[in-house]
Amino acid sequence: MKLSQFKYNLPQNLIASHLSANRDDARLMVINRKTRVIEHKLFKDVLDYFEENDVFVRNDTRVFPALLSGQKEKTGASISVQLLRELDEESRLWDVLVDPARKIRIGNKLYFGEGTLEAEVIDNTTSRGRTLRFLFDGTHEEFKKKLFDLGKTPLPDDIRKLRDIEPEDAEFYQTIYAKNEGAVVAPTAGLHFSKMLVKRMELKGIQVADITLHAGVGNFKSIDVEDLAKHKIDSEEYFITEEAAKIVNEAKTQKRKICAIGTTTLKAMESSCYINGHLKPYHGWTNKFIFPPYDFVTADALITNLHAPQSSMMMMVCAFGGYELMMEAYKKAVEEQYHFLTYGDAMLIL
Repeated sequence: MKLSQFKYNLPQNLIASHLSANRDDARLMVINRKTRVIEHKLFKDVLDYFEENDVFVRNDTRVFPALLSGQKEKTGASISVQLLRELDEESRLWDVLVDPARKIRIGNKLYFGEGTLEAEVIDNTTSRGRTLRFLFDGTHEEFKKKLFDLGKTPLPDDIRKLRDIEPEDAEFYQTIYAKNEGAVVAPTAGLHFSKMLVKRMELKGIQVADITLHAGVGNFKSIDVEDLAKHKIDSEEYFITEEAAKIVNEAKTQKRKICAIGTTTLKAMESSCYINGHLKPYHGWTNKFIFPPYDFVTADALITNLHAPQSSMMMMVCAFGGYELMMEAYKKAVEEQYHFLTYGDAMLIL
């Protein structure tokens, strides 16, 4: 398929700037692929579509405070640094994005926290990408604490264009079940789960399998090729434990429903599975780019947010739900004034 086939008109006033006060009060569009019926519910109604021993597969990655504000040496010019991943613990090497990038060159020194933390640019990786060596005397634990004390919640641009980062975002831009630190992008479908909803899941007997995919900023990178087969996406680290695989595979054998919570979860599942849809335990990296047509073998249902036009996440959703039906659903969501993107409303595709 072509990039231009995934356009739709998203009015700016429908982009959510804040999460619902009660997470599960978000709206939920329910799309049935067999009947092609579209329903309008609240997220707290999602359990009505599942039975005892069905399985929700969640991404339990935890977002770390990856945004740093600093100054360039000599000029004192303000710069913003987004941490991506730690390359080497001993030498304190990190892959980062810098903004503005054009004046940040190899050999430059950068200062953070009024000079209490210093870094040196040692390599260029992409147009905005750099490798930094942080200069810090102390243990690795002390260094990480310093780094994260100075950092802010890495809200995506769609929210930062609307408002400043707020202290509350440290909690709201995180699923309530997040535990494995490493993401710079939240698995947004999971943001809708409240403690009460999780308790109701337990009472209903819905099982949970937690896997980890450390979501990166590549999810928001614009696609600049018309032929989608030529697009390459960034690799992301993921983990599927033997325990999680066992829960999913037993449910598969029993013909129970498997629901992936979010596109990051679904990507990890489809990256490590057998042809019968059973999961393989795995630790590694995936750069799997899913767009229509694609035959999914792991999940029977998908919970996801309403994504930006021409985004890789939207393309995966269209592959799962069917291109024509999902384009109709997106048009309906605009007409019904759903809230879109990171802090917006949700879809359940059955």
